[in-house]
Amino acid sequence: MSDEIRQARIDLAAAYRLAYMHGLSEGICNHLTLTVPGQPDKFLLIAHGTHWSQVTASNLLMVSLDGEVLEGEGVVEDTAFYIHAPIHRARPDLQCIMHTHQTQTLALAMIEGGAIEPINQNALRYYDRVARDDNYNGLAFDDQEGRRLAKSMQGKNILMMANHGVLIGASSVARAYDEIYYLERTAAAQILAMSTGRPLKLIPEEVCKETARQMMSDNMHRFANDHFNALKRVLDREQPDYKD
Repeated sequence: MSDEIRQARIDLAAAYRLAYMHGLSEGICNHLTLTVPGQPDKFLLIAHGTHWSQVTASNLLMVSLDGEVLEGEGVVEDTAFYIHAPIHRARPDLQCIMHTHQTQTLALAMIEGGAIEPINQNALRYYDRVARDDNYNGLAFDDQEGRRLAKSMQGKNILMMANHGVLIGASSVARAYDEIYYLERTAAAQILAMSTGRPLKLIPEEVCKETARQMMSDNMHRFANDHFNALKRVLDREQPDYKD
């Protein structure tokens, strides 16, 4: 195994552990996947039935885009494959794809027209970057649903899935995890503000655009890497077996 693939396994295992630690997981459901470095027709994910607190670098499966388990023990959960494989195929720019039912973001997805509103600084990192799919279609038991979701993303990297959850894609595990972590905090703050029944104070459009531009700069990409590395140091201290 190359050092690059080994690091990819470590990073994805870390994301699973951190998502559990941060309350972003749901039982043994939901899925995080990562394209195998240098092998765009393969991706990594957990075997069905694996609890996110028990994911390690070595127990991740390597799966082909056709659904064949190439490395590892266990089976691929159907909805994980039928959501992720078509999106990896359609959007090779999204190396890492995270699909969760995280509570606060899901709450917004359950509201008619629910969206991240430009009402605080964290929200502006998502300004004009979130698509919404209003056509919940039941469980994904064929690849038509994955293809439909890929199309619903409209070229963006975040999809609010009405009545379902959220899907985030990025060029690395670090960037995807940074996105999903701050999205949940942003949704929580918005829901708390909405619960007061008072009008939301919107940030002026010109400020939104400029701040969003600043947040999408190379500095923010470096911030995502620094954030993820800091979180992995927490795991190194508290749950070092994620690297096993």
